[in-house]
This record gives sequence, C-alpha cells and structure tokens, in this order.
Amino acid sequence: LPALAADFPKGSPKFLTSYDAAVAAAKAENKPVVMVFSAVWCPPCQVMKKSVYPSKEVTPLHDQFVWAYLDTDVEANAAAAQKHGVSGIPHIEFLSPKGKSLGNQVGSSSPAEFAGTLQKMLAKAK
Repeated sequence: LPALAADFPKGSPKFLTSYDAAVAAAKAENKPVVMVFSAVWCPPCQVMKKSVYPSKEVTPLHDQFVWAYLDTDVEANAAAAQKHGVSGIPHIEFLSPKGKSLGNQVGSSSPAEFAGTLQKMLAKAK
C-alpha cells in the first residue's frame, strides 16, 4: 500500500506524495525539497518516518523545506527514483528550489544528524 498522509506520526512535516507537485511547490515557495524515497517494508525507512522527521531536532526546520515522501513500490515514482539513482533506501534527495540536486543521504540517521544535514542543505540552497 502506498504511504498515505494518515500513516505519518503526529508532528511530521506535511509530506507531498508526488515528485512533480513537490518540485512545483519548491519553485512557487522558493524552498528546497526533502525528497524521501522509501517503502513500507524497509525498517530503516520506518525508523526515520516514526522517530526522525517528527523529532524535536527536526521539527523547527519543517517550514523551511517542501517535503515529499515517495514510495519506491509505487509505479508512478519509478522515473523519479531512476532519475536520482535510487538503489538503496531510505534515499533522501535534497533539491534546490529550482529542482537541482544539492546532495543526498542514503540510510537512516539520528534526529540530531538529520537536523545537521538539513542545516547544511539550507546553506547550500541559498
């Protein structure tokens, strides 16, 4: 089953579930994108979803990004996954407001580490 907004824990960022919608929102809002490639069967992905994105370390950064959650088992996300070279998940691609890659993270991290990565991507996006 694809990830639905209802599947996200309280305190999570507002996740879009379309690559194109996220890129369009980033341009419109002039914000970088956190593009999460994930799957329901992936334990590290679920740890990130339940413990990292809604964490107290990451929450202050929610509004500075457009967030997207793309299930790699959904056919509609295959082209985006291929475009960004997704081979292992979680694969988190960071995009500029213009849709250019700022870098990526493959694998899970702690809330503090992820917040640090987000800070670096914000600086790169400016």
